[in-house]
Amino acid sequence: MSDGVLDEAYERLHRTGPEYQGWLSNHGPMAVEALVRHGHPHRVHRWLDDYLGRLDELPRGLHPIDDWRAALGDPKRAGDWLAYFDRQLREHPWRAVLGTWWPRLLPGIAAGATHGVIRVGHAVRALEPDDDNRQRLTELGQALGYWAARWQPIPGTDQLLAGETDRSDTDHLDVAAALAGLPRIDDQTGGIRDRLDRLPGVPRWEPALATLRPVRSPADAERGLTTLVHRAGLDYLRFGHAAPVMLVHAVTAPTAVLRTLPALDRGLWAPSLAAAWAATAAMTSVYAPADGIPPPTVSPAMPAEVFARAARHGDEHVVKLADAILDAYAASGDERLLTAPGYAGQLI
Repeated sequence: MSDGVLDEAYERLHRTGPEYQGWLSNHGPMAVEALVRHGHPHRVHRWLDDYLGRLDELPRGLHPIDDWRAALGDPKRAGDWLAYFDRQLREHPWRAVLGTWWPRLLPGIAAGATHGVIRVGHAVRALEPDDDNRQRLTELGQALGYWAARWQPIPGTDQLLAGETDRSDTDHLDVAAALAGLPRIDDQTGGIRDRLDRLPGVPRWEPALATLRPVRSPADAERGLTTLVHRAGLDYLRFGHAAPVMLVHAVTAPTAVLRTLPALDRGLWAPSLAAAWAATAAMTSVYAPADGIPPPTVSPAMPAEVFARAARHGDEHVVKLADAILDAYAASGDERLLTAPGYAGQLI
C-alpha cells in the first residue's frame, strides 16, 4: 500500500523540473519518500496537491551530453542531464551508474545548496528493497541529473578529497572539535553561492577544513559520518535560529551520504566522509553565528511522535530534518536530538 503511494507520488513529480522560480530546489521527491518511510502515506497526495502548484515543468534538453566534463555544473543543460541519466539507468544496473558517477559528482557536493546529494540519498534508500522499480530508477536519474547540472565545489576541498592533508593523528577523529573550530564569513548576506564565494577570503577556512583529517578505513569513514550527523543535529539546536531552513542542510547532506554508503564500493567511503564534512562545515561557516545560544526547551516525545509532529507541520524542511534526526537518534541514542525537529517547526 505505502510502496504504491510512493510510486504514484513519483509519477506525479516526474512531470516537474528539479527547480522552480529559477533556482529553488524541488523538495517533493525527498519529502514524500520520508513521509512514506515513516508510516504517513495517507498524507502524501494531499501534501502534493498543495506543493505541485509551485513547481515548473520538466526542462527540455538542448542537445545530448557528449563531453560530460564541459557540461558539468551548467544549469542550462539540466534537461540534457536528466535525459542522459534516464538513458544510463535503462542501459546499466543502477549501482554501476551510481558507482561511476558518485566520485565524479562528489567534489561538487554543494550543488543546489546540497540538494543534489540529498535527493540522491533519498532515491537510493527507496531503491534498496526494489532494484527494478521503474519509477524509483527514474527518480534516481533525476536526482543524479540535478546534481550534475548544479555541480558546485566548496572552496578549499581539493586536497581534502584527495587525502593529501597531514595524515598524522588520523586515529583521533574529533568531529565535535572540528565543528567547534570552524570560522565564519564576516558578511552573512545573500544566497549560498555568494556566501561560498567568500570562504577563500577567510584565512582560517582551509586550516579548519583540514582539521578533520583523512581516515584510514571504510569503518572509520562510516563512524565519522555517523558522528558528523549526530553533532550537526545538536548544533542545529544552538545555531538554527540564525538560518532555520539553510542550517537543516548541515544535517541532511551528511545523512544522505551516510545512507548511500552501502550501495558504494568501500573505497569510496573515505572521500564520501571528506565531502560530507566539507558540506556541513561550509553550511556552518556561511550561515551559523559565531556564538550559539543555549539549546531550546522543547517538550520531549517518542521518535514516532517526533516524525508525526513534523508530518502534521508539513514544511518540507521540517519533514526532512525529522527524517535525518531519527536516523541519528537510532545510531546514538542521544535524546537531545529529538528536540531538533520540533524546534525547526517553531522557527520555520
